[in-house]
Amino acid sequence: MGILVKNLNKKFGDFTAVDDVSFEVEQGKLVALLGPSGSGKSTILRIIAGLEEPDSGAVYLTGEDATALPTQRRNVGFVFQHYALFKHMTVAKNIAFGLEVQKRPQNEIKNRVEELLDLVQLKGYENHYPSQLSGGQRQRVALARALAPKPKVLLLDEPFGALDAKVRQNLAGWLRQLHREVQVTSIFVTHDQEEAIEISDRIVVLNRGRVEQIGRPEEIYDKPLTKFVASFIGHANVIEAIVQDGKVLAGKDRIELPVSHALSESGEAVVLVRPEDIVIAKDASASELSASIVGIRYRGDVYELTLQMSEVTLHAVEEKLRYQQQNWGIGDRVQLHFNKFKFFYAEEGHDAIRERLHSLGYIE
Repeated sequence: MGILVKNLNKKFGDFTAVDDVSFEVEQGKLVALLGPSGSGKSTILRIIAGLEEPDSGAVYLTGEDATALPTQRRNVGFVFQHYALFKHMTVAKNIAFGLEVQKRPQNEIKNRVEELLDLVQLKGYENHYPSQLSGGQRQRVALARALAPKPKVLLLDEPFGALDAKVRQNLAGWLRQLHREVQVTSIFVTHDQEEAIEISDRIVVLNRGRVEQIGRPEEIYDKPLTKFVASFIGHANVIEAIVQDGKVLAGKDRIELPVSHALSESGEAVVLVRPEDIVIAKDASASELSASIVGIRYRGDVYELTLQMSEVTLHAVEEKLRYQQQNWGIGDRVQLHFNKFKFFYAEEGHDAIRERLHSLGYIE
């Protein structure tokens, strides 16, 4: 066992930041805590590090109950979003800091610093100061400093949040490779779903302080268990519908959607379909849905098509080769097929779901 979090709870005044959260990180694995702002990600990380006390619950690090241990006795490496490097120290001195505090022998410190400079690809920068480095280089120094004392676990709180998109993307791939080499049990906090999917072995999706779903990136993306996960992970078309006489009907024209669930209850519902799961064709078929192409956007590797099905607006993506073969154009009538979709009853009503998704920025 690497990290075990059991029934954590934490309130700040009347605000519940962490609500009965439990999960496990296997030894040597990297797990992402993923969720929007205010979902409790950073609070959980700070509790694991000993920087916050839980109101209740327990934290175990490599099998030992660490809930009451002070931070300095937990042997945890922590990397923050804003580097927190010592500006007056060189790269080498920053990396060596934790080892010098522990009064390790000088030859051991020297060898460890050289090893880490090589590991984070900063050999030749040991005498530079933080102000002489790029943001990506500074964050690599911060990672090296956290790894220097060989911690039991490594905690990363949105470590690439202050960097631009391209640097973030490059560092995310680099971090995944680094983790394969060092194999330290790690938790990575992010609100960026693509980052979580690329980097982690498993993802813990959080919302309003509670765990929504835990699983491998493929499971989270392809088999979301809740409306929140389905709309938060990746991009999703959110189709408001009603269930009536066992049929799922969308829009004012009551278009019947191809939902094959056994539906006995009537009421409001939502169907979530990812753009890549909408197949469009020109051949007419009585069993397919019909729509018009009302918008086309070139995205570099794909084309995004905006489709109008009665008053329901959908987004689909087409690979460049197929787009060129089909020669789609504005105004074309097309037939639709949903390869995959998720159906949920909307117990709280369409308005509440729409308002929540709008507030989180996941639908426009």
